[in-house]
Amino acid sequence: MDEQQQPKRRLNPRVAGAVGLVAAGAIIGGVFAGSLTANAASGNSTPSASSTSSTEGTTADRHGPDAVRAGETVVTGANAATLKAAALKAVPGGTVYRIETDADGSAYEAHMTKADGSEVTVKFDKNLSVTAVQDGMGAHQ
Repeated sequence: MDEQQQPKRRLNPRVAGAVGLVAAGAIIGGVFAGSLTANAASGNSTPSASSTSSTEGTTADRHGPDAVRAGETVVTGANAATLKAAALKAVPGGTVYRIETDADGSAYEAHMTKADGSEVTVKFDKNLSVTAVQDGMGAHQ
């Protein structure tokens, strides 16, 4: 028999259905796994009720990059880079988690965690020079 005369084989309907279900499951599983990975990478999560307090705000608010007080704004760009470098020089081994304008008299402030885990606030004048290193979160406590 030549190729033109061979009968075409039909796929058993049960096999075709099983193959379809496996393919659909693989697609749905891939979408689900991708969404879990995206949420983990972006850090999206729902905070628990116990993580908030009416006087302190969430831990993410206190230690995040966003300003937490009225009248203060986050500093970005070249000024932020200059202030961060000066804060790290003033508090070696520390971690800067927020730089903002200051509503308490200084031009700027950098909130940091020292290497030993304690919190400090580095204050700056309008010329971006360090004027003080204060224990704690300053007025944010």
